[in-house]
Formats: sequence, structure tokens, C-alpha cells
Amino acid sequence: MASCNTNTASSYDHWSLSLFFTITISNLVSAQILSTDNYIINMDLSAMPKAFNDHHSWYSATLLSSFPENVPQTTSINSKLIYSYTHVIKGFSATLTAEELRAIKTSPGYVSSIKDLPVKVDTTHSSRFLGLNSNSGAWPESNYGKDVIIGLVDTGVWPESESFGDDGMTEIPSRWKGECESGTQFNSSLCNRKLIGARFFNKGLVAMNPNITIAVNSTRDTDGHGTHTSTTAAGNYVSGASYFGYADGTARGVAPLARVAMYKALWEEGAYASDIIAAIDQAITDGVDVLSLSFGIDGVPLYEDPVAIATFAALEKGIFVSTSAGNEGPFFGSLHNGIPWVLTVAASTIDRDFAGIISLGNGVSVTGSSLFPGNASKASIPIVDMDECDNLKRLKQVGRKYVVCRDKNDSLSDQFDNVQNAKVAGAVFITNNTDLELFIQTSFPAIYLNLKDGEIIGDYIKADGEPKACMEFHRTVLGTKPAPSATSYTSRGPSPSCPAVLKPDIMAPGSLILASWPPNSTVATVNGRQLYSNFDLLSGTSMSCPHAAGVAALIKGARPEWSPAAIRSAIMTSADTTDNTLGPIKDIGFGNEPASPLAMGSGHINPNKALEPGLIYDVALQDYINLLCALNYTDKNITIITKSASLNCSTPSLDLNYPSFIAFFNANDSKSDLETLQEFRRTVTNIGEGKSTYVASVTPMKGLKVSVTPDKLVFQEKNEKKSFKLSVEGPRLLKETLVFGYLSWVDNENNYVVRSPIVATSLGSKAVS
Repeated sequence: MASCNTNTASSYDHWSLSLFFTITISNLVSAQILSTDNYIINMDLSAMPKAFNDHHSWYSATLLSSFPENVPQTTSINSKLIYSYTHVIKGFSATLTAEELRAIKTSPGYVSSIKDLPVKVDTTHSSRFLGLNSNSGAWPESNYGKDVIIGLVDTGVWPESESFGDDGMTEIPSRWKGECESGTQFNSSLCNRKLIGARFFNKGLVAMNPNITIAVNSTRDTDGHGTHTSTTAAGNYVSGASYFGYADGTARGVAPLARVAMYKALWEEGAYASDIIAAIDQAITDGVDVLSLSFGIDGVPLYEDPVAIATFAALEKGIFVSTSAGNEGPFFGSLHNGIPWVLTVAASTIDRDFAGIISLGNGVSVTGSSLFPGNASKASIPIVDMDECDNLKRLKQVGRKYVVCRDKNDSLSDQFDNVQNAKVAGAVFITNNTDLELFIQTSFPAIYLNLKDGEIIGDYIKADGEPKACMEFHRTVLGTKPAPSATSYTSRGPSPSCPAVLKPDIMAPGSLILASWPPNSTVATVNGRQLYSNFDLLSGTSMSCPHAAGVAALIKGARPEWSPAAIRSAIMTSADTTDNTLGPIKDIGFGNEPASPLAMGSGHINPNKALEPGLIYDVALQDYINLLCALNYTDKNITIITKSASLNCSTPSLDLNYPSFIAFFNANDSKSDLETLQEFRRTVTNIGEGKSTYVASVTPMKGLKVSVTPDKLVFQEKNEKKSFKLSVEGPRLLKETLVFGYLSWVDNENNYVVRSPIVATSLGSKAVS
């Protein structure tokens, strides 16, 4: 029989350990040998003095200058310099003492250092899944978001987390006006060049509950949510990170050299809009560049939505705002933060799965989905087939055995509860359910198999008189397909607060994202024992929102002159609509059918493409006011949002210059024999270099005629603007609930594709009819 502790490294290359590099240093005293580490040093080539002929000599001189005077310099360079890089990074690797590393950090051109450890990279694997790499694209062009300040309104931070280490960070920008507030278990000295601001707001909470006792009255995170979101957006490099061995490697945020400013306004004791508005107000005063808001308000118009009101002020100051779509999917119209001036982010899966292995007594092993954080018995245990596991009394009589449960009638949730209450040794669930995210993190050993692999287990149990098995966990599988997919829980449009603007805008990684976590907050429970970790795997649009905020920080760093609307447009029109099988992105919440823009917006975020969008749909402040006027708001309503007493509602229009289109059919007077024509007018700005010609391409939409006039846009120079009209014609009584397609402006010569989603729907028609 195959043993669970058998070394199977050759079969599981994804989990094999990296090679250990042993560097023997000569001509150094033994104390120095014991205190050295290998470091990869990133340098800024633009800072290289003209006196050097090439960067290699500059690197050597930088290394040489870091040596203490008592080290023989003639032999130290060769013994300490491991590599001088030209292509993979701009920098070098070297064996350094702590003193030498400190000296290098003060050298001109120093950017960052990473400890060279025997680890596997890509723990917050979403960064690689997004195509971010050190050789080209958004990371090097933005210098990893260097000096861009991301503000988060959330539950606070755990400042001691390694993800908030300021290794590689330069001095805090002089434009920063924020501060680090002291409070309960939080001293102002805990901030640094990474975590540059920490403030907390709870006066509204206290006013609503005068007798309340706030356990930790400071920016310290007692929940974990804020630590997770902030490090997802901008966490620094942390090697050796994992969730109990799952997703092991090097963790880092989307913009690892961006600054973090935390504004704690969400408390375990409660959260109120007054505190949230105060937090955003302070963030604007302090000078953040990007705001990440992983929360929202449901069922209120824009003028009653504190997020909408506060973010309009942020817009006026040129601050980009990323918000979460909500976790009320897969129902249509469940989305919050349908605010026209922010980015609304849906959640996707990534190409990473977590697995367990069940080894049978006949030597056969089967791999299935699992995120059990504990360790199962390495000994073989009897295994029994309990069919549907629908009889709790029978399950309790099984004793210390593994049970096999078959999900025949979509009863997985009930079976899961039964097994958990029966306290058996573990379980194998056989199911064709592909939406297992809420099930795989169990408090007892459990593995989920598809029907085909499940039959291997069933056949073995039938054939063996005394069937036994053992389980292993903590496996991570990369490159799974298809990915990305729209999650079932991500909230769908249309937006109840502003249906005339298609929402969500974009989709970003949101499922089982690994990021930092307070070490004193429980992450799991196994056999009644609470488990703790410095990192946690969380899911939700709360996780996708900071991914998009991090991407916005990269774009802001590379294109500082772009407006928030320009950044949003670039993100949307460059999005991917196909997955890693080159097929349409699927929607888990709708039977893995092609995902509609009401689930994924324009598609999946692509940071590298967003830097060169070709054309942008820009929006002026008055355009938003025209939209508010067309929503039939009163002057008072609009003034609440704009904070301006002088309003110009002379040209009200629901047709915002947005990089997407939504047409509503089935008005109250609809008759099947009547036709309707809906027109949208847009203006695009050429941000490519020189002359360019764009030709319109529209995907067919069932039952509708879609046309573009003119269908060719010819630009003579950069920043030139051109306008066009998109027409959607069809029956007033639409046969389909939802039809969608895409308008693409294609410049073949310069290789630009500027894509916008088009939705025709009867959903929410009353709101705009």
C-alpha cells in the first residue's frame, strides 16, 4: 500500500523545494560568515553617475563602498558579488552582513533588496496571474508604484506585519500631510516609510452608542480585514509566506513600492457613515493618490450614499477611487457602489487551486480540492461509502473512519453539516459542483472529488474487503484552467442607484487571496482548537477592490498626468474577455456560461495593457453634474453631492462619456410589434503617439442591430478628440432578458484594440423608462 508519508516529490513538481545555494566566503572572520545572507539588490539605472562606463562597474563600486574598513577590499568583490544582472532585473545579488546591507540602502540609486531564500515565488499569486513582471509593463514603468500613496478606509492595520516593512522604500514624499496617531496598543513610531499614515475615526459610532466600550481604540486591526486589503494593494515583499503550507512562496502587493495610509472607520463594535465620511475627508486633506474602499451602502440614491458623496470630493481633487461591487451575487441588481465617478470592481477566480490527496490501500492516489489547515493521520484508516450522507444518526455510528458522501441532489451543504456534526475521522465528497470555495476550508479532514475521480474511490471500496485510506493536505496547484471566472458571489448589475451607467466596471482577483493577517486573530478551527497565522486566504469583492487600487497606483506612477476618468477608461478598455483556455470568461454563478458585463464589467483587469490603451473616454466634472440633473434629482439633492451652490443643469443627459453602454428595453408601454432606437454619443481622445486610424468592429447581438457612425476615426496628432454615435435598434419588447456584445476600435498599424461592452436588457427598465 502507498504510504501517505512516502516522498513523492517527482510527482508533485509544483511543491518541490527550491535549491539551496551555499556560498563559501573566504577571507572573512568566522563571525562575519555566521551573520551573512544573500540579497538581491535592485538599482535605479537613471541614478548611475556618468563617471561609470557601464552598470556592472557601478554595481561593483556600490558594493565596494558598503564594506567595513577592516575587510580586505582586493578579494571581497569576487567573494561577495554573486551575479551582476542585465536583463532579469536592474541590479545585482551579493552576500552581505547586516551592516553592509544598511550601507547599501544609503547608496545613490538604491531601490530595494530582497533576501535570497530557498522559496517559491508568487504566494499572492494574483500578481503573476495579472501578468505583472519585473522585465516589462506596469511594474518597471511605474517603479512598482513608488511614492504613490494608497489610502484605505477599513478596519485598521497590524503594523508589525512584515508586509509593512519599509525595506526598499525611499523617504516619504514631502507632499504628504498625514500623520500616525497614537492610541491603544498603537504608538506613532510604528509607522515607517511604507505605512506612512494611520488614523482612526469612531466619534459617530460612540455618539450612536454612548455606553459603548471600544476594545482597542486605535488604528490597530482587531478584525484582520484592513490588514489583508492594504497588503493586497501595496504590501512589501515577504518571503516564506503561506497559509499552513498552502500558497507558499513570496508575498507582495500589486504595487509593492506604493505607500499605505490607513483610516480606520470600520470597527468590530459597528460602523457608521459619519465616521466613513470623516475618514475619506481626512484622506483627501492628507494627500492620498488612490483610495481603496471595500465596503458600500445598499438601496439608497447617490445623494444619500456617503460613499458617493465623499468620493465626489475625492474626484474633484484628482484622487482615483476603487470600490467593491458587493457579495450578493449571483442575483441581478444586487450591486452596490454603482457610483459613476468610481471604479466598481467584481471578483474573479485565479489559476490556483488547493488540494489534498487520498491514497488508497491498493496503491492508487487521487487528488481533489481541499483547504483543510490541519494535519490528518498519516496512518491508514478504514473508509466506508455512505452514499448521500443524509442520515446523521447512521453517520454518528461510523466511528473513526473516513466516509464517502455522494452529492446526488445538490445536497452538499446538508451533507457537509451532517459529517461535521457526526465527528468522523474525515470525508470524501463526490460532487459535480464546481463552486466549492465555501466548502473546502473545513474544520475536519475533507477532500472534494469530481464524479470521475470519485468512482475510483467507489470501485476500490467495493473490490476490497477491508478498504483503507490515508489523506495528505497542504498542496497548491498552479496553472489551473479555466481561469479567470466570475465568482458566484460577486454582485451583479444593473446598478440600482444609477442604472444608466453600466456596472460593475471591471473584474479582478477576489477568490482565496493570500495576504497579511493579525497573528492574534483566529483564521481557522480544527477539532475545537483555534489556529493562528501571519497570512490568511480570504475571498470577496473586498479582495478584488484593492487589486484594482494597486493597479491604479501603478498606472498613476507611470502616467501621473492622467485624470481618474482616464485611468478608469484605460483599465476598462484594455481588459481581457477571454480566459487561459482562450475561450470566453465563464460565470460560475450561471452554470459556467459566458460571463456577461453585468457580472464582470468590461472583463478581467490587465495592468500591462492599461498603460497603453490607445484611446481614452475622459469625463469632465460638468458631465457628472449633467448626469445627476438627468436623474431628476432636485437642486438640493445635487448640491449634497457637488457641494456647489451654483449648478448648471441646462444640458441634462444620462449619456455619460463612459467606456461602456447599457440600453434598457421593455418599457411599460412596450408592444411586441414596435421598434425602438437608442443612441449613445461618445468622445474619445487619442493618447497614442502620432497619426492613427481606428476602425469600429461590433460583435453581433441577437435580435438587435448595432451600428457606429462614423465607423472610422482618423487622428492626426496626440490628444486629438473625435466623436462618434453608437445606435442600438430592436423591438421595444426584447425577447431576451439580457443580450451583450462589444464595440472595439481597432488600430491595426499600432496594435491597439479599445474594447467597450454593450448590454441590452429588460432588467431595471422601470428605473430609466
